[in-house]
Amino acid sequence: MRVTDARDVPLGEWVATAVALREEGYAFFDWLTAVDETDAEQDPGLDVVCHLVDVRPDTPLTSVLLRTRVPDGVAAASLTGTFAGAAWHERETHEMFGLPFDGFDDGTDAGLRPLLLPDGFEGTPLRKTFVLAARASKPWPGAKEPGEGHESARAPGRRRVQAPGVPPPEWGPR
Repeated sequence: MRVTDARDVPLGEWVATAVALREEGYAFFDWLTAVDETDAEQDPGLDVVCHLVDVRPDTPLTSVLLRTRVPDGVAAASLTGTFAGAAWHERETHEMFGLPFDGFDDGTDAGLRPLLLPDGFEGTPLRKTFVLAARASKPWPGAKEPGEGHESARAPGRRRVQAPGVPPPEWGPR
């Protein structure tokens, strides 16, 4: 399968474009996610990306990548009215990126609710601004992170780690 088309559409045309693509034959909803572009210099926000496949018989298997930019703090229109399978993906995108979807309906009347993260989890782990707890409590064991200063002109090397069960080089006869 190959992506034959990638379409950037304005946020206001998101659902209408998905409906039009379904009518063209792109009736298989493959996946939906977001990409954090909140640090972009022009038009910052989240890119919502949807992959649709044309599965009509007697035609080559082709797909289209549909993308729209959603400004931070603005909701995207839900595709659940067009593709019921979008519900799981929109719940995941909401949970991981904090993006609300207007008109979300998975048939449960429970709305956008947690899907993958444990109860009480705070934050949106796939946003660039999310701070990993492991990094806050323990420094990275390898080379310096991008942007961190170096005391010497030579960049530090990674710490050598011995695989579990492998004896150190000084062990055994020489």
